[in-house]
Amino acid sequence: ERSEGKGEASASNIKARLALAAAALFLLNNSISPTWSFSPVHQHVAARTKLVQSFAASPFPSLLSSKEKSASLSMSTAVLTNDEDDRNPPSFETPFKGILRDYKMRLPHYLDDITSGLNTQCIAATCFLFFACLAPAIGFGSLFGMATKGAIGTMEMVSSTAICGICYALFAAQPLTIIGSTGPVLAFVAALVQLAEKMNLPFLPLYAWTGIWTSAILFVSSVTSASNLVKYLTRFTDEIFSTLISFIFVVEAVQNIGRSFTNPASTFTKGLLTTIVAISTYFTANTLRGLRNTAYFTKGIRKNISNFGPTIGVITGALIARWARLSQGAAATLPALAIPPTFATSSGRPWLIPLTDLPVWARWGAFLPAIMATVLLFLDQNITVRLVNNPQYKMEKGRRKNNMLDGMHADMLVISILTFLTSLVGLPWLVAATVRSISHVRALSIFDSAGKLKSTIEQRVTGLSIHTLIGACVLFDKPRAILTQIPTPVLMGLFLFLGTSALPGNEMWERMKELLKDKSIAPKERWSSVPKKVTTLFTAIQIACLGAMVYVKESPIGVLFPVVIALLAPLRFGLEKAGVVKKEYMDILDEE
Repeated sequence: ERSEGKGEASASNIKARLALAAAALFLLNNSISPTWSFSPVHQHVAARTKLVQSFAASPFPSLLSSKEKSASLSMSTAVLTNDEDDRNPPSFETPFKGILRDYKMRLPHYLDDITSGLNTQCIAATCFLFFACLAPAIGFGSLFGMATKGAIGTMEMVSSTAICGICYALFAAQPLTIIGSTGPVLAFVAALVQLAEKMNLPFLPLYAWTGIWTSAILFVSSVTSASNLVKYLTRFTDEIFSTLISFIFVVEAVQNIGRSFTNPASTFTKGLLTTIVAISTYFTANTLRGLRNTAYFTKGIRKNISNFGPTIGVITGALIARWARLSQGAAATLPALAIPPTFATSSGRPWLIPLTDLPVWARWGAFLPAIMATVLLFLDQNITVRLVNNPQYKMEKGRRKNNMLDGMHADMLVISILTFLTSLVGLPWLVAATVRSISHVRALSIFDSAGKLKSTIEQRVTGLSIHTLIGACVLFDKPRAILTQIPTPVLMGLFLFLGTSALPGNEMWERMKELLKDKSIAPKERWSSVPKKVTTLFTAIQIACLGAMVYVKESPIGVLFPVVIALLAPLRFGLEKAGVVKKEYMDILDEE
């Protein structure tokens, strides 16, 4: 009887599967648009939904008993439910579930992450991003030194960049993300300095305890998969945040060039030379980077020159400045990178922070500023990783199809541990840096003959190499001596390139340019079906949000900057709920 029962169950199961397969073929032949791709039907949510809904109406259920019909529908519904869970995960998960899933998907690719990075394109990306990461580290280091009155300076910033960057490249689930300091973090630390002064507390112990609390909260958020909350962020937020960071890089470069004319210690000749060197660096890098889209030379030559374009731009700017200095002497000598001559703290203090110097009540009280720091680091990290994970870059390792949350939980775990360690020794907290990360991904992008992005080289070698070279500049004299010969205007030209190169593909930027175009001759865009006045209103709201973020960042309440970022998500849904932008148009303008 048992064998007969098993045989009947097996026959029913086979019959159910055959009927479901027949229904799928029937549906594909009669219901699905021919414009759909021929990828497996289980990859299309709409197709599976239609399959389940249409199965009962097809002639095939009549072939099954009620039990068999229920079994076949359950099979299809289970697959559909799993995909919906991938696309709309719970806000929180059981402890360590997200972290384990991220590493389980990524670790099998670890050896390939090494071997895939051994090629000329990765060498070119390393050379470019070395300067792109070192320059902000030195710049932010000097700003931290002024904000903290020398307690945290350039040496601490460069050391943190090297050490944390190496650890992140080794242990992150998304190693193409570049971590570094950001303007909002600087604003928060400056506010923390003022708080310490007002309350008559030692700054570094307060900084350390704030960082310890922050790391603890970030650790809990990684363990509980709180990064899933990023699912509520959309293209609306991504575009504003990305445009802001590009804006900051461009403005910083322009202001630095402008100061060469207004600084009493400078001259008009130096100001003019600064402008020439910066523009030459930018023009060379930008022109050579675009060579891959031209018909000049062979494909191999175009590709290699394009990959090394930013590095060639740096060399070109440095040679122009050197020629001017040798021919004109001191009158044409430009300021150069300022790297500390020895490996030691900026103030000469011990590396380890004396945690017990802070009163007990203040150690507990540090939890309050830590909440704000957590919001800041959490949003900075996850928004940037979300941008890096964008499906347009066609990355596949450790990723479910079109899922932008994969890897975030493991990466947040790494950030929480690094925040804890840097707090103990008074190094700056680092998180994912938007422009540097996007520039890193694009430097590793592979394009087809039509100039369209085909894939991205997913590996760990470039991130590891970039930060190892930065560490060498801290520890060894010869690399440090070479870098001190590179004029600051060269790096300002690189800042211009970083800021502007991150804008293409940002639809907010494309719509801003569209406001100045003649619509009758302009090419059709993805959102062309939306009425012009709706598109203009949507873009104007984004520009207003960008302006508000810039205002808050530069104001005395700059510490509240992360709150403004957090409010962008409810604002976007409020626009739709209030009917300011109809849902049918919002679905197009804010499509993922």
